[in-house]
Amino acid sequence: MASEPRTSLGGRTVPPPVRALFVLLLLYVFLIGVALLEVGIAGLGEDFTAGLLDRVANPLSGLFAGLLFTVLVQSSSVSTSAIVGLVGAGTIPLELAVPMIMGANIGTTVTNTLAALGNIRRPNEFRLGFAAATLHDYFKLLSVAILLPLELATNVLTNTATWLTERLRGTEVSEIGSSPIRTAVKVPVGVVEDLVNRLPLPTVVLAVVLLLLGLGAIFSALGLLTKNMRQLAAGGIEQAMNNWIGKGGGAIGILVGIVVTVAVQSSSITTAMLVPMAAAGILTLRNVYPITLGANVGTTITALLASLAVLRPEGLTIALVHTLFNLLAIAIIYPVPVIRDLPFRAAIWTAKIATERRSLVLGYVVGLFIVVPVLGVFLLS
Repeated sequence: MASEPRTSLGGRTVPPPVRALFVLLLLYVFLIGVALLEVGIAGLGEDFTAGLLDRVANPLSGLFAGLLFTVLVQSSSVSTSAIVGLVGAGTIPLELAVPMIMGANIGTTVTNTLAALGNIRRPNEFRLGFAAATLHDYFKLLSVAILLPLELATNVLTNTATWLTERLRGTEVSEIGSSPIRTAVKVPVGVVEDLVNRLPLPTVVLAVVLLLLGLGAIFSALGLLTKNMRQLAAGGIEQAMNNWIGKGGGAIGILVGIVVTVAVQSSSITTAMLVPMAAAGILTLRNVYPITLGANVGTTITALLASLAVLRPEGLTIALVHTLFNLLAIAIIYPVPVIRDLPFRAAIWTAKIATERRSLVLGYVVGLFIVVPVLGVFLLS
């Protein structure tokens, strides 16, 4: 009988099942890092982020406010929930909230872009991972470039969402429970948070410490994940996975993205986990694409179901706008090869430039996610 294939880990031969358990442990560490990042940002105080939404004066400033707010809170679910609450309370009108939702969709891509930096010292892995991350960036930017002018000209998203609200308003739907994966992550995050909070430091400094710990956990886990996933994929597993996901013109990939995102209740987690898989060569960029699109749809489901049960009609309307935006973007962009390839080609080009001149990577991340939205919010308000 042939012996079980083994792979090397730190100079030692390790059975694949052991390596698979190590990969799961690294994924767990990665999720802890993401959670610490969220806790650290929350520790900066509500005033740090909430004031952004008060400056919205027109659709463009709304777009940039939604983008920056989501980057700062590291969660599109948090930012869209805040927007839904403001709309439901009558604080922000629908016509300004819609571009804010679009901005939040761009802002949520920052997590997977940061995740790609974990392999920056390994050129080939970094190129593949950064391409997977920026593919999401470019798809969202293209979606907004198409749908924001269309919405401003026709109100197609608002009108459709309003029509659906009138028919769904009486529907009773219970809210989805908390994700068991997020629940499992809360325990170590709570321990770390308690230890850090015991330090005799100002609250803002403690928040920064948590931020740094989160980033350290993310980068360390992703670097090791890429290496160990590549070892696990040896032997043709990656080819079988790509063949399966590539079936149905990407439909299976979209479904996988929806299911995984609903399970973890975070598109950022789903798309960030794709980065080491792409960097390790387990998933091709073509197959990362539909999973990313599915994650964009999946992230809207929890808030949508919750809004059906507990929010005022205006809140349901803006939640539906969020879902319709992602569905319509897929319907317009993905079926047409010429349009579909635009984010794909842009991501490959950006990754190539970033690999050759890594000093530009920081400028890309800071420029897209911080400088541009800050200038947009304060100059256009």
